Amino acid sequence: MAILIDGKELAARKREEIAKETKELAEKTGTTPGLAVVIVGDDPASQTYVRNKAKACEEVGFYSEVVSLPANTSQRDLLKVIAELNERIDIDGILVQLPLPKHINEKAVIGKISPKKDVDGFTPSNAGKVLIGSPKFAPCTPAGIMELVKSTGINIEGKHCVVVGRSNIVGKPVAMMMLHENATVTVCHSHTANLKGFTSKADILIAAVGKAGFITGDMVKEGAVVIDVGINRNDEGKLCGDVNFEQVEPKAGFITPVPGGVGPMTITMLLKNTLDAALYFTEEREKIRKKKN
Repeated sequence: MAILIDGKELAARKREEIAKETKELAEKTGTTPGLAVVIVGDDPASQTYVRNKAKACEEVGFYSEVVSLPANTSQRDLLKVIAELNERIDIDGILVQLPLPKHINEKAVIGKISPKKDVDGFTPSNAGKVLIGSPKFAPCTPAGIMELVKSTGINIEGKHCVVVGRSNIVGKPVAMMMLHENATVTVCHSHTANLKGFTSKADILIAAVGKAGFITGDMVKEGAVVIDVGINRNDEGKLCGDVNFEQVEPKAGFITPVPGGVGPMTITMLLKNTLDAALYFTEEREKIRKKKN
């Protein structure tokens, strides 16, 4: 029977640390970390995610601002909003809630965010830094996954990590981050032949495919660390992950639940990135002040 990796508990501990650092920063410099979240349209899931992020900011003492735009907003107007946020001194981090309406080019929008404020870690500049092992801001979900795996006490070095899914948001960056921890990494996807042949040999299995219950018990190695990134609804409307929990849990060594696993850590790493951005801008402003004096 697997040991449950409690993402809520781990996130709560890390948020306490972030709140403490935020308070110290405010007392020392008068700076409050600021996060702006831009949402286009009224997609219910996106609205929920945005509310959760705003609530998390409030919990740790951040300033947060939600910029809500109608679904028919033009790409030009959205880029103008981002350009304005790039220049604002009270905003340290900028996040554009995805997905965007089909008439807007996501790559163009993400590319407009200043890399210094890209707390999602999605700009080409920050994505490239993940590849070479020196990210300014690691993408939030992959960073949360790494924290969850490390919380088990398992040494990643030398382990075989199999990532099922190759998205730019999760699959590719988490594969790179595992490589930099000296894991041997296999990335599987919809065109992989004999998927079970790979997953059943994984010491660390990361499922990020967006299909409810896709990873079944016979696809998992005895004692493996299983990280379930999926957020799906089954036929009964119940929230569930990409892993068939009932089948996999008795076989795995460690496993994340859905909900309560990766999700809380994703938002927590967003908070950490925003705090890091605020610390960076505070240091830069102090350097400028000293030069003027």
